[in-house]
Amino acid sequence: MFLPVKSNTSPIGTETANGEDVTTVTCNSTQTPSDLSPPNMSNDDILPQAHHQNPGHCIASFSAINRMRQNTQLCDVTLEVGGETINAHKVILASVSPYFYAMFNDDMLERNCDVVTLHDIDPSSLKQLIEYAYSGEITITEDNVQVLLPASSLLQIQSVREACCKFLLRQLHPSNCLGIRSFADAHSCKELHSRSHRYALQNFQQVVGTEEFLLLGFNEVQDLISNSQLNICSEEKVFVAVLSWIKHDLSERKKHISELMSHVRLPLVNREFLMNCVETEALVREESHCKELLLEAMKYHLLPEQRSALVSQRTLERRPEGMRSYIFAVGGGSLFAIHNECECYNPKTNAWMTISPMISRRSRAGVTSLRKLLYVVGGYDGENDLATAECYNPLTNEWTHITPMGTKRSCLGTCAFDGLLYVCGGYDGASCLSSVERYDPLTGVWTSCPAMSTRRRYCRVAVLDNCIYSLGGFDSSNYQSSVERFDPRVGSWSSVPSMTSRRSSCGVAALDGYLYCIGGSDGTMCMQTGERFNLRTNAWEPISAMHSRRSTHEVVEANGLLYALGGNDGSSSLNSVERYDPKVNKWAIVTSMLTRRSSIGASVLECFNLERGLLQTSI
Repeated sequence: MFLPVKSNTSPIGTETANGEDVTTVTCNSTQTPSDLSPPNMSNDDILPQAHHQNPGHCIASFSAINRMRQNTQLCDVTLEVGGETINAHKVILASVSPYFYAMFNDDMLERNCDVVTLHDIDPSSLKQLIEYAYSGEITITEDNVQVLLPASSLLQIQSVREACCKFLLRQLHPSNCLGIRSFADAHSCKELHSRSHRYALQNFQQVVGTEEFLLLGFNEVQDLISNSQLNICSEEKVFVAVLSWIKHDLSERKKHISELMSHVRLPLVNREFLMNCVETEALVREESHCKELLLEAMKYHLLPEQRSALVSQRTLERRPEGMRSYIFAVGGGSLFAIHNECECYNPKTNAWMTISPMISRRSRAGVTSLRKLLYVVGGYDGENDLATAECYNPLTNEWTHITPMGTKRSCLGTCAFDGLLYVCGGYDGASCLSSVERYDPLTGVWTSCPAMSTRRRYCRVAVLDNCIYSLGGFDSSNYQSSVERFDPRVGSWSSVPSMTSRRSSCGVAALDGYLYCIGGSDGTMCMQTGERFNLRTNAWEPISAMHSRRSTHEVVEANGLLYALGGNDGSSSLNSVERYDPKVNKWAIVTSMLTRRSSIGASVLECFNLERGLLQTSI
């Protein structure tokens, strides 16, 4: 017998003692009974209603059904696989697996069978997947993933298949990435194949030392070494990898030497390696096409002036996916100290971190980046002006010496163009210089270039429209506003309209067809103003002033923005950094450097996951 419910006092939703949700629907509307009731129904005929829902119903029900399966109760199908039998309920299997749904619903022989024999599936994996069908849970391990993934693919249980792929992604390592890639390809796991292939490219230097690499087929090796996104510190690594693979089964693989060597970018290896390792390798000398590739590389080395006309796929630097621009601040001075400490800035995270210190202490040095390496040239160590130079490899977090310049130089201008490093002007300890030198990293040789028309100490240089611009500086008597331009294709310097202000120790960078010159000293004070040269109009125009006055600072371009770092404001060394956005013509303050640095050197270098590399090299 139902008890009467009072329509105006009953709650809309209540909860029972056992936690089950109960919603009571009653006639408590402000509408009249005639508005709510069907025709011919009086108010006395309206019955109270209650909605009941048990949140644990499905879990409890499937748990009960699973116990029935384990006790062979109400089971209507027996699966036979590998000599074992598994009892189950067709409706449960069909609800989870499209494979079983089609088997038990479509016009197939197994539709009315009580016993179904399965082939090409691992028995232990089938048991796990049947258990998953009832419980919704499964444990994936290194021991079962290789049989569980194909089994879930066969039965079309997509959630387990995806879980297996995610598990394998977390296990990627240089020692297994090629095997996982092959496994993913065999089972049409597109994302896993793509991610493992990308991992192999990004960790190629470690991958080539594994047995998996030596056991690859020809097409797979070719696919790797021909990729422009290969992450390597030098092209020599690719040459060594090719020879290692061929010599692992020389009689069978020797025939592939020509085709594989065509993907090695021999023009980009250094001269010593080219002559001592490539030219002397019997496999190269015995094959006519390989000898042609060697001659091509030698021509590229011997004729640096003609490199722009010798461009091909083999002369282009590889650029791995995921490369990011980092700003490196190098050396400099503060108070009475000359630094060899260095740090770098990630614009994405707005954070600075330390890197290995230089071999020598240097302020007033020239800094530039070229082919994945950072070069520091000349400078002043507190006692002498320097001719020495060194380079930094972000993959190893190490500095190494390179060939010294022919002339001691501090306060010099430095830039990289067409695979060569140029240094202009500076101070040799006795006089201001107008001379120019050029360094070729492939040969390790410095050569003289035509001198500038003006002696320039504390000048800055930048590359714009295939020409090198030298701006401002001090000629021993006057602070300069003059600008000149060097065209390597012609081999001579020519005048450019002078800046509106005299600027020595300024910051210079090129961006979007403009040449920016910012800050510096005019002989009376440090400046915070800036201007830019419009190549189209052949004229200088002003830009917004920085927040701080700066000289002996650096300006670099990264990701379409300019960064002004450190320097001196006329009274003290600075560690502050500000960023210029040319779209809005405004400067903004960003995170300061860890160290105050005047007479700083800085450049931008593209690196792959530098933070991880620094962490690994510090362990």
